[in-house]
Amino acid sequence: MENVFKFADELGPLKVIHVYEPSIDLKGILVIDNVATGPSIGGVRLAPDVSTKECFRLARAMTLKNAAAELPHGGGKAVLFGDPKMPKSDKERLIRAFACSLREAEQYIFAPDMGTDEESMAWVKDEIGRVVGLPRELGGIPLDEIGATGWGISHVVDVALRFCDFELAGARIVVQGFGAVGYHAARFLTDKGAVLVGAADSHGTIHRPGGLNVETLSTLKQQGKSVVDYPEGERLERESIIDIPCDIWIPAARPDVIREDNVQRLKTKLVIEGANIPATLEAEKYLHAHGVLCVPDFIANAGGVICAAMEYQGANESLVFQAIEEKLRRNTEAVLKEAKNQQKLPREAAVDLASRRVRKTMGLRRWSLF
Repeated sequence: MENVFKFADELGPLKVIHVYEPSIDLKGILVIDNVATGPSIGGVRLAPDVSTKECFRLARAMTLKNAAAELPHGGGKAVLFGDPKMPKSDKERLIRAFACSLREAEQYIFAPDMGTDEESMAWVKDEIGRVVGLPRELGGIPLDEIGATGWGISHVVDVALRFCDFELAGARIVVQGFGAVGYHAARFLTDKGAVLVGAADSHGTIHRPGGLNVETLSTLKQQGKSVVDYPEGERLERESIIDIPCDIWIPAARPDVIREDNVQRLKTKLVIEGANIPATLEAEKYLHAHGVLCVPDFIANAGGVICAAMEYQGANESLVFQAIEEKLRRNTEAVLKEAKNQQKLPREAAVDLASRRVRKTMGLRRWSLF
């Protein structure tokens, strides 16, 4: 078991809970980072190689994300060890058991994440009721279906381009991780005139300089196929997505896909972090030093958690889209202006913005973390 105290600082984490039930191969971790602003919201990530460290980093990202978006929620994250492509019956049993094991952890609200979806959250609701990201049939706002995160990313791009030397019309975009977030980000951006020239999933990369049809790629994914089954273009290895020249590069999959050992290969002008913690700090420093603007994750991809929090409060879809647009445009503008004026990393400006809001709330509480 990793020493969680080495990750601790003045903001948290408040609680780290390990769950283990060998009879059903249940092994999971919950990190509740900070709940000064309210109960934590964070997704349940299902993958074979998750860890306590990753869970903490994701939970902290949620603390900053919720604070930056001025939501009445703190940050938390849960991870489950397992193959997201396991048989549905096994997945249901695992997620239901995980929910039951965390029934008493009332400072955490379940939400979907990589490897889980609205149906998974319906199972959680049936067990403990403390959940967001539900199917429409249960009164939810299905954020993956409506493209809440991708909608936010499209507005972040629009604001970020004011700090770049090119326009969206005709801009080449590359999406690393063509799932729900990647698809909707590509859909909204190509609708505004951008050209998708590269996309990747777990099976490989497809590259076509003349452009890829977003809906054709989506249909392939719905059929259980891969982006490499696209009828035209060059098929490449999964990691080759970083080598495709473009104007906007959007990571929308796993953590740390941009690192010190590969960031030099990135040929782009703007990085919009659609995934959580997709780049290491050293990689972001390299990009900044080489004139590549990088909008950090908890600013760029907050559309999903804004949708989830508003669902929890009973809002409707039209209000959700309006709030995502307003909050993300305002935060992107504030962060990039401060970064430019103070000559600092956009991440440093973003962390300063979110941390100020967390600390102010903590100062109003009897116990700063609780």
